Amino acid sequence: MSVPDYMQCAEDHQTLLVVVQPVGIVSEENFFKIYKRISSVSQISVRDSQRVLYIRYRHHYPPENNEWGDFQTHRKVVGLITITDCFSAKDWPQTFEKFHVQKEIYGSTLYDSRLFVFGLQGEIAEQPRTDVAFYPNYEDCQTVEKRIEDFIESLFIVLESKRLDRATDKSGDKIPLLCVPFEKKDFVGLDTDSRHYKKRCQGRMRKHVGDLCLQAGMLQDSLVHYHMSVELLRSVNDFLWLGAALEGLCSASVIYHYPGGTGGETGARRFQGSSLPAEAANRHRPGALTTNGINPDTSAEIGRAKNCLSPEDIIDKYKEAISYYSKYKNAGVIELEACVKAVRVLAIQKRSMEASEFLQNAVYINLRQLSEEEKIQRYSILSELYELIGFHRKSAFFKRVAAMQCVAPSIAEPGWRACYKLLLETLPGYSLSLDPKDFSKGTHRGWAAVQMRLLHELVYASRRMGNPALSVRHLSFLLQTMLDFLSDQEKKDVTQSLENYTCKCPGTMELLTLPGGPVVVVRPRVESKPVNPPEGSKPGDPSHVKTLEAILNFKYSGGPGHVEGYYRNLSLGLHVEAEPSVFFTRVSTLPATSTRQCHLLLDVFNSTEHELTVSARGNEELILHAGECQRMAIQVDKFNFESFPESPGEKGQFANPQQLEEERQEARGLEIDSKLDVHWRIISFSGEASVEGLLNQLVLEHLQLAPLQWDVLVDGQPCDCEAAACRVGDPVRLEVRLTNRSPRSVGPFALTVAPFQDHQNGVHNYDLHDAVSFVGSSTFYLDAVQPAGQSACLGALLFLYTGDFFLHIRFHQDSASKDLPPSWFCLPSVHVRALEAPA
Repeated sequence: MSVPDYMQCAEDHQTLLVVVQPVGIVSEENFFKIYKRISSVSQISVRDSQRVLYIRYRHHYPPENNEWGDFQTHRKVVGLITITDCFSAKDWPQTFEKFHVQKEIYGSTLYDSRLFVFGLQGEIAEQPRTDVAFYPNYEDCQTVEKRIEDFIESLFIVLESKRLDRATDKSGDKIPLLCVPFEKKDFVGLDTDSRHYKKRCQGRMRKHVGDLCLQAGMLQDSLVHYHMSVELLRSVNDFLWLGAALEGLCSASVIYHYPGGTGGETGARRFQGSSLPAEAANRHRPGALTTNGINPDTSAEIGRAKNCLSPEDIIDKYKEAISYYSKYKNAGVIELEACVKAVRVLAIQKRSMEASEFLQNAVYINLRQLSEEEKIQRYSILSELYELIGFHRKSAFFKRVAAMQCVAPSIAEPGWRACYKLLLETLPGYSLSLDPKDFSKGTHRGWAAVQMRLLHELVYASRRMGNPALSVRHLSFLLQTMLDFLSDQEKKDVTQSLENYTCKCPGTMELLTLPGGPVVVVRPRVESKPVNPPEGSKPGDPSHVKTLEAILNFKYSGGPGHVEGYYRNLSLGLHVEAEPSVFFTRVSTLPATSTRQCHLLLDVFNSTEHELTVSARGNEELILHAGECQRMAIQVDKFNFESFPESPGEKGQFANPQQLEEERQEARGLEIDSKLDVHWRIISFSGEASVEGLLNQLVLEHLQLAPLQWDVLVDGQPCDCEAAACRVGDPVRLEVRLTNRSPRSVGPFALTVAPFQDHQNGVHNYDLHDAVSFVGSSTFYLDAVQPAGQSACLGALLFLYTGDFFLHIRFHQDSASKDLPPSWFCLPSVHVRALEAPA
């Protein structure tokens, strides 16, 4: 299991897991409209019973997590509800087949399933079915909740059957050994008749029955089974399952002690307005019958209290369970989720220091390689949990880590808005308020050095969002509130940054001389919005509009009053909204035939009401009608970016490698912009279109020449774009040349040349021993190359037949090549055409 659920809480152990998914193409809006109604039926009272079933819905659940369903039954997908659109009878067989395919994903654990079909009417829809419900549309479907209640009752029937079957003492039968996925190979060949093995089977089955009882609403029975399981598993040192039994015992005890739940609003368990859980709110009355016909007595509460752990014991057992999980590297997710559950319980008990110990353990639990999105989620949840236990500064730290993760260099499209939003949320944790009134001279709260660092990160994030005016506000605030903590050099750096950012804000104060003498972007007030939209934004987005507000001051005089020295002042308000005529909604790249070139793809949008033409250097003009968006392909030579000077505002305390890299990225974007020279023209008006701010790290890497420049020459001619010609039977000289543009020494390298023919159908034929012969070895060797140096290796081939041949040059996986990124080994495609020799 590799995907943790950070929202897990102890009471989830009593829930049945139901997955709700779309089948085929269903709009997101329609799907979540029905999903919301389905998930509203989260608990029902079982008919003719005092028990209540709780349901946990998920619209996405990894199938590998489902394989741990025997270990903890609340992880098992027992119900599947699918939603689909179907508008004609001829599409129905294919739709129903997709439903069956979806069921097979969780087929081994499903108790029951349902298909909700929207849009199909007629004979098929009128046929009564238990597993399929037909509705004419997404509005006319009043019976959805009722059908879900019937579906949950069917799940209960299967659950109860399995519970009774597993709980019955079958002394004459062998009890199967329940396993987690990674254990199955370890138990091959064990002596199944030994006492040790039988105890292991009994202990695991008892634990499993305890899970089923908890899900079926039988709290007392689950406590009994968990206690028996703990004793059996402890006697045979079955640590993984002993941990699970202890955690089950903790969960059942938490449900008893904290009927309101431990997971906040989403985790609260209520029954028809009661403040107690269903099992506690509906105590067995004398004379009432349970579903199996047994007449209970009032000793149930006494038994429950005896078997239930005390609030202090719950935490001790959680610690013990987690220590057993930590022995197994494949149980990392289970261990992490157990820590989270224990923290939620400790938060209710107001035992913050112990909760922090569990969280500290959770931080260091090793999982598989997480994606950037999963890292953001993990740090955000850790922040929320620290906030829950009152560790505000620790919470702010992890939220700040999550913010930095949003703009990690490995992310193709950095989320600067998400980063800025998360950074703002960290302010209270660092005792920082953006209201200057909260700062009084001589009384400073918090660590000034950390606060200044955070303010500068806000400055940088707001600038990367395309809002330099916001950067100016944060820098001004920094000077106003942190002046006493800044050294002279830092004051100089901050004021220099303030000047730089102010220059980037649209609108400055100028004196304008109008024709006729009066002296007047003027005191402008600008709402600065990015001119170029983020990649993937929709045309017409109001964020592309810049608003300029100004006051025009006129002074005029004339006639007798002018002679006497009188004049009048007039102030006029000015409000202007400016929208770019042309902007790019998306920028991407495609490789060109030459390794020194690539195609830059620009999606150009005409936001005017007129037809205009767009042109770039060396390209034909593109005609765009009003409101039209078209793709423009520009073949460009790759850039050999030089190192650019650092901005004064990014030096010293306020600079980090990531921010400096962003500065260099901006400078590279300006250089690319100047080389592209994209212009637009409407009738007699013209202007420039800029790609600055849209070139993400991935695009820049594609536009940059690789640090190692490889050239392949056939008979002395570069073989990059076109096929090289040779004669059958004549030796063909092959040269591989390396130019090292990197700042480090590289090599030595070993290369193998493999000729092949492309059959143009996806098949490459490398079996050419009778058609191509090497003069010498097919392996080439290049010596180590110093920075700015060159090296070459020579060989020769002999083509015995006519035809088109290609050469695949492969690097040997040695230490010299392993240490370098694959993008450094970009060799041109080698195409050789062997022609008939002259008679």
